[in-house]
Amino acid sequence: MVPVVTVVIVSSGAVIPLARPAGAATTLTSDKAQAAKLEQQISSTGQQIDALDQKFEAAQAQKASVDQQITSTQSKISQTKKTVSGDKAALSQAALNAYMDTGSSGTSDPIFSGSQTSTADAREYDDVAEGNLSTAVDKLNTAQNVLSAQQASLHQQDAQAAQAESSAKSSIQSAQSLEAQQTQALSQVKGQIATLIAQQQKAAAAAAEAAAQAKLAAAQAAAQAQAQTHSAAAPAASSSHSQAAQVADPPPPPSAGGAGAAAVAAAESQLGVPYVWGGESPGAGFDCSGLTAWAWGRAGVSLPHYSGAQMADSTPVPISDLQPGDLLFYGPGGSEHVAMYVGGGTMIEAPYTGAVVWLTGLRISTGSFVGAGRP
Repeated sequence: MVPVVTVVIVSSGAVIPLARPAGAATTLTSDKAQAAKLEQQISSTGQQIDALDQKFEAAQAQKASVDQQITSTQSKISQTKKTVSGDKAALSQAALNAYMDTGSSGTSDPIFSGSQTSTADAREYDDVAEGNLSTAVDKLNTAQNVLSAQQASLHQQDAQAAQAESSAKSSIQSAQSLEAQQTQALSQVKGQIATLIAQQQKAAAAAAEAAAQAKLAAAQAAAQAQAQTHSAAAPAASSSHSQAAQVADPPPPPSAGGAGAAAVAAAESQLGVPYVWGGESPGAGFDCSGLTAWAWGRAGVSLPHYSGAQMADSTPVPISDLQPGDLLFYGPGGSEHVAMYVGGGTMIEAPYTGAVVWLTGLRISTGSFVGAGRP
């Protein structure tokens, strides 16, 4: 008997509820934990589906084997019936020929020829014929009984194999449905995570912009107050001395020919391009200094691909005189990072691995900010 495949039904695991605890930081942490757990569940469900698929294939193979045995058994039963039926017909015809035929067939058989046509001889032949026929019929009945029993057993196995096949298929469908629910839940949690991160970034950018605007306003007010103090203290007749002082301490020159605006436009054309370490082109991606060097290159100004060298090659600019295109440097000598001022308290940068080129609030209140420069 072919063994029946046992199918393990996948239990329907509950999809993690999307709880919403109070507090953005707490919610983000909770969502990330939920996403990790859902990913583990999806991986586990996928492994179960693969195992169930193997069981389904085994059930299909077993049912096909049983069906083949049933067909073979039915063929044997038909062949046995045909053989015995043929033997029965041949023996019956021989007996009839022996009793009825007065022609050559009757005289040619030594049992019915000459003096051997006695009643005893005829009975002896009849006994032989009937004995052979009875034996054949007994064999037929025995063969039919055996084959019928085998056929009944095979039909039972076939029904069990069909049930196993159906159960395996149902289990796969249940697991696939569970996996779809888990995937949908994961997508929802990831969407919530993205929304929370975007909100945090927006809030941080707004706070940084407010701080930058306040610092910029303070610097402008201080510069204006200092200018008024110098103007009041200077003698009215020393106009030439004032002109000399202005020549000695000139403001940083604006970017010639609107190059700053052109550099900003070039940089903004790369919004959304991935950060790539060492990158310096739209096709390869950008790192921080690669973006500023490429953008200023599009404006006709060549800069080295290193933030510290860019700071060394730029004219220092006070915060109160920032213009679009000016570079903002971070770390000792500008060695850690560079961004570009775009105006309105906003800057553009290629921030770090995993992020993209983006616009963000002006960061000049952090301890790592060391100054601004104009190429």
